[in-house]
Amino acid sequence: MAELRTETMTVNMGPQHPSTHGVLRIILELDGETICSARTTIGYLHTGIEKTAEQKKWQQVIPLVERMDYLGAQSNSLSYALCVEKLLGLEMPERVRNIRVLIAELQRLASHLIWLGTHAMEIGAVSMLFYALRERELLMNINELVAGFRFFPSYIRIGGLREDLPRGYHEAVTSFLDRFPPKIDEFEGLLTKNDMFLRRTEGVGIISAADAQAWGLVGPISRAAGLDYDVRKYFPYSGYETYDFNVPTATEGDVFARYRVRIAEMRESVKIAKQAIARITPTGAWACDDTRVVPPPKDKVYTEMEALIQHFLIYSQGFTVPAGDAYVPIEGPRGEHGCYVVSDGTNRPWRVKMRPPSFMAIQALPHVITGGMIADVVAVIGSTDVVMGDCDR
Repeated sequence: MAELRTETMTVNMGPQHPSTHGVLRIILELDGETICSARTTIGYLHTGIEKTAEQKKWQQVIPLVERMDYLGAQSNSLSYALCVEKLLGLEMPERVRNIRVLIAELQRLASHLIWLGTHAMEIGAVSMLFYALRERELLMNINELVAGFRFFPSYIRIGGLREDLPRGYHEAVTSFLDRFPPKIDEFEGLLTKNDMFLRRTEGVGIISAADAQAWGLVGPISRAAGLDYDVRKYFPYSGYETYDFNVPTATEGDVFARYRVRIAEMRESVKIAKQAIARITPTGAWACDDTRVVPPPKDKVYTEMEALIQHFLIYSQGFTVPAGDAYVPIEGPRGEHGCYVVSDGTNRPWRVKMRPPSFMAIQALPHVITGGMIADVVAVIGSTDVVMGDCDR
């Protein structure tokens, strides 16, 4: 009797695959449609942003860090600004802190909407992308209103904000926050009890709480496994300890649990944003009063020599930061996004190092998909919400 042939096949998934959420390459060893082993390969999008930051003045790094996790741009700049402000010993006015909280939560909503639309589309719910993008466009309009840019506003600056909020900002944000909760209900109506969606997500890509801790996974991935770690609760910043919100968790640890956690997070972000917009007065301080980092008002620049000199120095030489190092984590859309900055006392950073949640998720990906089916790889990648710009820095 002839022996049964048993051999495996090695295939490349990516780096040009449309469902790897960027230029991620996974080398899969398959036995039929079952994954025997997997190796992730990164580096196809390497931008060298962390190294480039060493050649820029402190304020010039803001547009660079926003282009790492490009779906959580203003979360990146918030982490970096808080880190440098810690080295400078700066305290932000309450109005600035409230505006930053509002911006961070709107950024979280925009990121989760991209995740929801693409993740659902990749596993068969194509129309979901259009529903999600429709709402995200309104958030992009708010970015354009406040900064003139839709994707990378660079509105958060060291020392505060770029300028005061524009006329009509409160009305635009309030209108969106009133409109959005029924849209979340609409999303759930399309997906949560959808038989096709349930078959592709329930019991797939299970990550236990122990695995999440062992692999350094954070954000919705770890919270879907039962861990309640959220930087906003454990290490509050920008006044988050004064806001009323919950940290959604689940226990199943599968793709569907990660979907439910992110949907619940969107509801919590709306709750936080409504509290923030209620606290923000139409006018007031939009930066701290430290003349080392914040240029003087234009009317003083035109009338006072000292103000003119200070304005010239800030824009030509930048400012120096005391020698030392600092690490500040924030809760980005994908979890703890940490920024570590080292200063040698000059007008440029000696080192800028980011702790990206997407990198940890990719590191754990082979462990999660091995033993599963090749058809489930796309569902698992989508549920981890990785951004390759966050890995190849």
